[in-house]
Amino acid sequence: MRRLLFITHGEVEIDPNVAVPDWGLSAVGRARHDVFSASDYVRGVAHVFSSAEKKARDGAEILGDALGLSYQVVEALHENDRSATGYLPKAEFERTADAFFANPNESIRGWERAVDAQARVIAALQGIVETAPDGDIAVVAHGGVGALTLCHVMGVAIERKWDQPGGGGGNVIAINLPDWSLNHGWRPIEDVDKAP
Repeated sequence: MRRLLFITHGEVEIDPNVAVPDWGLSAVGRARHDVFSASDYVRGVAHVFSSAEKKARDGAEILGDALGLSYQVVEALHENDRSATGYLPKAEFERTADAFFANPNESIRGWERAVDAQARVIAALQGIVETAPDGDIAVVAHGGVGALTLCHVMGVAIERKWDQPGGGGGNVIAINLPDWSLNHGWRPIEDVDKAP
């Protein structure tokens, strides 16, 4: 059985003067992706995909380089659309994200609705699986849509309790194919080989 690995980008260089989609990985985020990309866990990966956001492309490039693979950008893998507010300070962002998950059928402060973001990312992942018929698939994207993906695969209601742990990104979930069952929930990318 092959796997779809949904990987969230690691820590980023936060710059309020730069558009969020243009933020790249920080040195810490890059180091974590280096460890992940050298692990036995990714040996079966035959295809690498990424959202168009720089931080995700950075992670996909690190993985692809380690495996001798190029990566493909899929526009629909972007994080839930938060352009209505742009950058928010951490405390305000967390309150808004809590409301986003708690009210999935509503647009919070102009953000994309959680149900719409979930439908978009699941359709994108299904399309990826159809175009990559052999080997494991790695997708480097974002925590919010990763949580929505996990909720979909588990067949549970959208809730923030399924969001990735740690607050900085750099986690992976694995989905079994072709039945789309959960192989495992969130694990930190630098310790994925040590996980039970």
